[in-house]
Amino acid sequence: MRKARIAVLVSGGGTNLQALIDAQKSGIIKSGEISLVVSNNADAYALERAKKADIKSLVISRKEYGDSFEDKITSTLEENEIDFIVLAGFMCILSEKFTSHFRDKIINVHPSLIPSFCGKGFYGLRVHEAALEYGVKVTGATVHFVNEIPDGGKIIMQKAVEILDGDTPEVLQRRVMEEAEWKILPLSVEKVSKEIIEG
Repeated sequence: MRKARIAVLVSGGGTNLQALIDAQKSGIIKSGEISLVVSNNADAYALERAKKADIKSLVISRKEYGDSFEDKITSTLEENEIDFIVLAGFMCILSEKFTSHFRDKIINVHPSLIPSFCGKGFYGLRVHEAALEYGVKVTGATVHFVNEIPDGGKIIMQKAVEILDGDTPEVLQRRVMEEAEWKILPLSVEKVSKEIIEG
């Protein structure tokens, strides 16, 4: 059976990448396979995770490629016959040119229940800081398609996570990853992969 070829774009530790690798091993992701990991940061631990899992990986940095950074990513994805892209802690905002080239072929996981605490400037710990500051009782994660608006694409899946007394941004971040991100990202990847194959 043909599987959808997936590229995962990373910038840092790669915990979401690891969740995908584990889900692939355990059979949660069966309609797709991670064929490529691309990092914009040569020091990203995610590259080590890819290596351990025997997945082809490479570094494409904005510093090295400048204005042709996105073009280089595009040509690399096309050379590797990638069907769709998962942004897993990828710290670059992609241009409209890039997102429209891969329309409905890029997904991202965001650590809140969109439309809360999302959009420009909301990433990483900042999202959890804002949720705690605002005093919401429930947060969570959202997997969505990526378009030219940060966190603005169609929602694929969401999962709620309770906020507990005494939560710090770091504690909350960890709980949202464990209870939401690492669960709905693999399920969403399977869903999109299946749709692409049956497409």
